[in-house]
Amino acid sequence: MKCFNTAGICIPEKNYMADTSATIGQIIDRYISPGKYFTIDRPRQCGKTTTLYLLEEQLKKDSIVLSLSFESADELFVSLYALAAGFIRKVARILKVQGISEKIVQDWQQSISREFPFDDLGQRITELCMNCGQDVILMIDEVDKSSDNQIFLSFLGLLREKYLEQMKGKDKTFRSVILAGVYDIKNLKLKLHPGAEPKYNSPWNVAVDFNLDINLSPEEIASMLRDYEKDWNTGIDITWMSNILYEYTSGYPFLVSKLCQIMAQNGRTGWSQDGFQCAVRELLKAPNTLFDDMSKKLAEYPELKEMIQSILFQGKKYAYEAENHRISIGKMFGFLTEKQGMVSISNRIFEMKLYNLLISENETDSRIFTAADMEKNQFIRDGFLHMELVMQKFCEYFGEIYADADDKFIEDNGRRIFLMFLKPIINGSGNYYIESRTRNMKRTDIIIDYKGIQSVVELKIWHGQEYNRRGEDQLAEYLEYYHLKKGYMLSFNFNKRKQTGMRQIILGDKLLIEAVV
Repeated sequence: MKCFNTAGICIPEKNYMADTSATIGQIIDRYISPGKYFTIDRPRQCGKTTTLYLLEEQLKKDSIVLSLSFESADELFVSLYALAAGFIRKVARILKVQGISEKIVQDWQQSISREFPFDDLGQRITELCMNCGQDVILMIDEVDKSSDNQIFLSFLGLLREKYLEQMKGKDKTFRSVILAGVYDIKNLKLKLHPGAEPKYNSPWNVAVDFNLDINLSPEEIASMLRDYEKDWNTGIDITWMSNILYEYTSGYPFLVSKLCQIMAQNGRTGWSQDGFQCAVRELLKAPNTLFDDMSKKLAEYPELKEMIQSILFQGKKYAYEAENHRISIGKMFGFLTEKQGMVSISNRIFEMKLYNLLISENETDSRIFTAADMEKNQFIRDGFLHMELVMQKFCEYFGEIYADADDKFIEDNGRRIFLMFLKPIINGSGNYYIESRTRNMKRTDIIIDYKGIQSVVELKIWHGQEYNRRGEDQLAEYLEYYHLKKGYMLSFNFNKRKQTGMRQIILGDKLLIEAVV
């Protein structure tokens, strides 16, 4: 029986998979058929290895495909001879499996010079590509595992030299070379060890940019769900489920498969709206290698962490500039993306996890977190979240704890403080996320989902009565979108004559509960 897979390569005969045949066809038509060399540099667990496997299966019908991985291949990079000999040995095994004639395999395996190993390797590649009667395509996965190594650079240099000579009609080499990894090996500076001499000029400048999106579209997600439904007949609303999966993940393959895996474990009820929210909570709580890596990267790149914090908690806007060091790193790891010319967190799941990670760094020392944690049971009545009481108590605790804080501190940290108060109350039974369309320096809308019931809270910095009225109207419109009659506002007011506390506002058929601090 098939299953959803989140560990390693996905096999169509064994796993429920999205139909990505259109993407595979585009890669072949746009890159491989024209003989391009390129790198699929995408974040961890973004489907690179599975994409290479599907490419290999398609290309093997007409070509010889040499599919290798440099993972756990440290022994290859101790010398030029070791890499040349190891490469020949690995390729020989592949040639035998693909049924290449024994004569060609024997010629390929002839011993090479220890003095000039790459010269011999280059000649061996030429002979293979001339004698086998088919196009030869080289694929190497996990290529950036050794991209800070001078021997690896020499190997790229060999491939580059042969590519250029083939273009001149003076040599015969691989028709196409596809390298896959997280890091863009055109800029190897990011992978060098501390203290090593920077290497800015990669010999891989013959590679074209790979611009295809290998994230899953809603239609591709729907194809996977249809495959599952044929076996289990659970009654999934496939259109709704594929769209909500895309809305939360932006098609990130690991996240889509993991959420489906969790829902499938919970049977028929797992595929409901409430089941989906339960799967989101479980995904965010349980450790996995993707989130572990996220935490490590934030610690490793403090300038990236600072940018993400200012986006999430202060609503700061950054123009998207691909050459900006912080932005390029964040995009490379999958945390950041570009939307309408601005930097954005790449998907809602990552955003929720980043909020949790960044808040957790301070929660043990936060008096407001401790206060909420100690009295969290009072906010749950008959199994439901009493949101009005949450707002009231936050107003009281905020006044006690931050009475002496200056305006700048509150303006920079007010949203973090509210989320820190909210987290222990809904933890384990609820989720929240920020509506990115409204997040800016002045206001932010938080969507709270507690056991299937949603609440909308607008957080804003006070900028006068007229601005406040516009905010009320916008919140009322937002409530209409969510089919809600009641909404909440939290205003951080720095006016010396402000009147703090709670008040109610009626706009048409909507009731707004405002807390002013």
